Amino acid sequence: MSNLAHIFREYDIRGLAGSELSDALVRNLGITFAQHVAEQRSRNTSMRIVIGRDGRHSSPGLAQALADGLAHGGAEVIDCGLVPTPALYFASHHFDADAAIMLTGSHNPPDYNGLKMVRDGRSVYGSEIQTLRQRLEAGVTPLPQAAEIRTGRILERYLQRILADYKPGRSLQVVLDCGNGVTGVVAPELLNRLPGVAGEVLYPEVDGSFPNHHPDPTIPANLQALWVHMQETDAELGIAFDGDGDRIGALDENGKIIWGDRLMILFARQILATHPGATIIGDVKCSQLLFDAVAEAGGTPLMWKTGHSLVKSKMRETAAPLGGEMSGHLFFADRYLGYDDALYAAVRLIELVSSGPETLSERLRNLPESFSSPELRLECADERKFQVMERIRMQLQNSGVPFSAIDGVRVSSEQGWWLLRVSNTQPALVARIEANSRAHLQQLTQALAELLAAEGISLPEWQEA
Repeated sequence: MSNLAHIFREYDIRGLAGSELSDALVRNLGITFAQHVAEQRSRNTSMRIVIGRDGRHSSPGLAQALADGLAHGGAEVIDCGLVPTPALYFASHHFDADAAIMLTGSHNPPDYNGLKMVRDGRSVYGSEIQTLRQRLEAGVTPLPQAAEIRTGRILERYLQRILADYKPGRSLQVVLDCGNGVTGVVAPELLNRLPGVAGEVLYPEVDGSFPNHHPDPTIPANLQALWVHMQETDAELGIAFDGDGDRIGALDENGKIIWGDRLMILFARQILATHPGATIIGDVKCSQLLFDAVAEAGGTPLMWKTGHSLVKSKMRETAAPLGGEMSGHLFFADRYLGYDDALYAAVRLIELVSSGPETLSERLRNLPESFSSPELRLECADERKFQVMERIRMQLQNSGVPFSAIDGVRVSSEQGWWLLRVSNTQPALVARIEANSRAHLQQLTQALAELLAAEGISLPEWQEA
């Protein structure tokens, strides 16, 4: 077990299915998690935990092991089957559950899988995940009599909820790309029920081998098929989902990628019109344009750590109606339940674009010009990446360079900024650079590249975002 400590990450548990995330480990984790929840809960009703899974080939077997473990830990289990992650979050509310676990490898390669956990309506992350690891290492004692395992049907009620307050506008032609991820069980019917909206759904067939392209909308190559189909159908808007449905990608009518922070600018302006002064949260990878636009619209911008669990927790603390990440996690507490839901975000984006004559690009045309890299992933072994990050932080500190240490290091100047942080989901460092001119972008890139070169790490080749 000690050699698997690395799969217990900051905001989920994730590893290679079979060799690291085995049926036996997941069953024992189910027992441990149920007993942990029982100790933490305050009400006297029977304990109830909902589970769901994505479309990866390893997910059905792991889900069965998880359900058996939870039941032998004393929890009534409601198995929602093949559902997007946000549909399971909704199921937790709908069934008044004490906790929820989603089996998903998210954006990792097909041979990975993982568990995203919720307890008492809040994400399980950080020290609580390490507590579960320690309990597992200490040994597991299942109950002799398992609690009930039953099926829960949630997709129809979930669809009704995310469409409940949709405000129809002008007609709109849209293409949705599921990338053979689990959103395919919902997206066709979602598009069919949006009044005034027409279009098509690409790759809705759930297939854990992802035969067409990997469902990660932060990688431009994964959006090429979406743009081709938009041109073929004369669509004005393209929307892509990640493998488990909690991250969104978007293309405007010209095929330009509209990253999560730009989408947040549009939603923040809309929300701040009715919630003046509200806090809007963006993660450290977001453009400075976001934080400036929030302030200009009368809101209170707050830069925070990357990670869906961390952003959700901060939203609760600050009563923020909107939070988001550059990677496409968007969290609506305005008119919704405060968790990251790419399908609901798609509904809000379609509503926003159709609410007036302006296209998506036209709604963003008044932003100052900026030049930036996409999110860059630099391979770095899990056992080494934190050491590299700490050495670079110390070098900056010793050199007297001012920086933000909210999450990694973000070095800012009048010309722009660069960010370097540790990935909590992969053996990698994550970098991003933004500047007010191409010349300054090159200068900032060079400064970061020199720091990394001293660690034997190279920046990958990239094109402007």
